[in-house]
Amino acid sequence: MLYIIIAEDVPNSLPLRQQARPQHLVRLELLREEGRLIIAGPTPAIDSNDPGEAGFTGSIIIAEFNSLEDAKRWANDDPYIKAGVYAKTTVKPFKKVLP
Repeated sequence: MLYIIIAEDVPNSLPLRQQARPQHLVRLELLREEGRLIIAGPTPAIDSNDPGEAGFTGSIIIAEFNSLEDAKRWANDDPYIKAGVYAKTTVKPFKKVLP
């Protein structure tokens, strides 16, 4: 089943993000290689693809997991959590309808 992971950053998270980003991307790349990653990306703090120093306010990931518990476990092991980037993470089942 698909699950959505909605993460909200702490204020001024950009330096923490930059430090933990390589490890964060490795995990996402593994999901992609396994064919389980639907979409992933950050939410810019301003209306721009490149927010610069404004940074980001969070992230969204939609991926396939065996269960809600597996999705939560995977989300809780994210390097951004360990680095203090995320203030809150929500994991929910997701039903893709379109496209």
